[in-house]
Amino acid sequence: QVQLVESGGGLVQAGGSLRLSCAASGSILSINSMGWYRQAPGKQRELVAASVSGGGTNYADFVKGRFAISRDNTKNTVFLQMNSLKPEDTAVYYCNARIKTPQLLWLTYWGQGTQVTVSS
Repeated sequence: QVQLVESGGGLVQAGGSLRLSCAASGSILSINSMGWYRQAPGKQRELVAASVSGGGTNYADFVKGRFAISRDNTKNTVFLQMNSLKPEDTAVYYCNARIKTPQLLWLTYWGQGTQVTVSS
């Protein structure tokens, strides 16, 4: 069993900052990628940022220059520093991880989601 537990969401005014955290725990042999997606009401879930093994990162165009993803591999944790937040960043943010299990299977896991609300 693998769990992803997110924290750090909340309500912030436009221009403010929030830092999301996501910790993976359970039966983990290794983690390839960890990242963040978001889903606003009535919209599809979309990639925000991802971090892959070796240090590579990938950002959606709408967050480049404002958000930064980082990982602490010793703690199987990924962070998302969100600066210069805009009302359109309001969404439920989900942690995502590609994990190798003891059964040698690569599986994708999701967190429960954390609400981010940006007021104008």
